[in-house]
Amino acid sequence: MISVNPENLSERENYKFLTGSIIPRPIALITTQSQSGIVNAAPFSFFNIVSSNPPMLSVSVQRKKGVHKDTARNALESGEFVVHITDEDIVDDVNQTAAELPPGESELFLTKFTAIASEKVAVPGLQEAKVRFECKLEHAIPLAGSKDNPGCDLLIGRIVCYHIDEGIYHEGRIDQFGLKPVARLAGQTYTKLGELFDLKRP
Repeated sequence: MISVNPENLSERENYKFLTGSIIPRPIALITTQSQSGIVNAAPFSFFNIVSSNPPMLSVSVQRKKGVHKDTARNALESGEFVVHITDEDIVDDVNQTAAELPPGESELFLTKFTAIASEKVAVPGLQEAKVRFECKLEHAIPLAGSKDNPGCDLLIGRIVCYHIDEGIYHEGRIDQFGLKPVARLAGQTYTKLGELFDLKRP
């Protein structure tokens, strides 16, 4: 067994250990809206559930040289965002939203996504996603780096509306095979659902 002190590693080296070990990771495609009305879309795999009562989720948005990414800045300013679950049918377009564009340009023009009005938030959702969550920003916590220069923003969103494709909804449950989720591994590698097995809790 190799033991490594993370304090002796660079940020990139720590990133490689983490993203190569904590796998697979679900991918949140997040839409936000700027004060000037520009809709931003971007994928994040530092993403998971926080609570079911009330329903909350988390996404960590890394800063670039201490500067907020559009997603974090828009969410902080508006207090709202929409999270979409990445699936096999939309993963190519989700990947296109990872392009680095100026704040005044929308990534949606690089995709075939259709923006659709939300019910409880002003931020549009994307029609093609089979599952999306309208979220209100519950907490925003600057983390990592230093107190004066954080390295990321941990966004906690409270889900105020679910949107689920009728084809994958069955008696209060979601058909995971119908959803066909895609997860992130390391580098440019992704994975689909593979062999599944059940374990009874003791």
